[in-house]
Amino acid sequence: MIAKRITFAVMLAAGLYTWAEPAMAQQNIKGKLRLADSTFVQIVRTMDGSSNVGSIVQIDSVNIVLQTSVTAMTIPIAKISEIKEIQAGSIRNGEYWFANPNATRLFFGPTAHMLKKGEGYLSDTYIFFPQVVFGLTDNITLGGGVSLFPGGGGNQIVYFMPKVGAPVNEKFHLAGGALIIKVPDFDQEVSTVGVFYGAGTYGDRDHSFTAGLGYGFAGDEMADRPMVMVGGEYRMSRRVSFVTENWLFPGLDQPLVSAGFRFFGEGLAVDLALANVLGEDMITPGIPFIDFVYNF
Repeated sequence: MIAKRITFAVMLAAGLYTWAEPAMAQQNIKGKLRLADSTFVQIVRTMDGSSNVGSIVQIDSVNIVLQTSVTAMTIPIAKISEIKEIQAGSIRNGEYWFANPNATRLFFGPTAHMLKKGEGYLSDTYIFFPQVVFGLTDNITLGGGVSLFPGGGGNQIVYFMPKVGAPVNEKFHLAGGALIIKVPDFDQEVSTVGVFYGAGTYGDRDHSFTAGLGYGFAGDEMADRPMVMVGGEYRMSRRVSFVTENWLFPGLDQPLVSAGFRFFGEGLAVDLALANVLGEDMITPGIPFIDFVYNF
């Protein structure tokens, strides 16, 4: 008898949830309905998987009217699965240019752009170096990860990446932070290495130039001279950017240079590049660099 009652209660709860979920979803959609103005447009996704970009110009109890670049569409509210508002400047030649999903760094080095509060990403470099980065606030970002070397057991590399930053004005941003690495304990005297850095970025998240200085450290010892990084990103199309990142290390006459392409969609990016040293130690065609970024 008790088992039957529990089964009945579970079935009743499931039925109520099945009934209530669409109603709650529709209530949420209705709460997002508003007429567009000149500052933003809307992406309206429907239950059949289609998406349309335009401006909502009319709302009643049953339908909305979405004005696209081609025509005015009447869409039943009951068939809408999502409404997303984007800046009007994100529409170029009738296409939605989603945000650059990897604007807070070049390949390895950071830019001064920051994640917004609640934004985050999961990245993986060379397969063996995953990391998770999260925006605690608009001005404070924390990240870290652990290497995944096969057979490494407890002797993996652990890294921590705090970063703080803020815009000086609409085009110029400043940031500072650290890369702190805990190396495996193989009876070495030094178990922690890393770099403290500062960076400045001029430009927006699609077209920018970044310059930075960093002081390396090993244990309690700090480098006497800084390493220098310069680089930039240029968005060539809706889904492709050109990226370059270049370093000059103290005590080395040959700079490390890199260049390649960032391929991305909405929330996902893949970097493919070649790195090399300028000088007699150049490697032909260069050292491949690859990483993946997924926004959440």
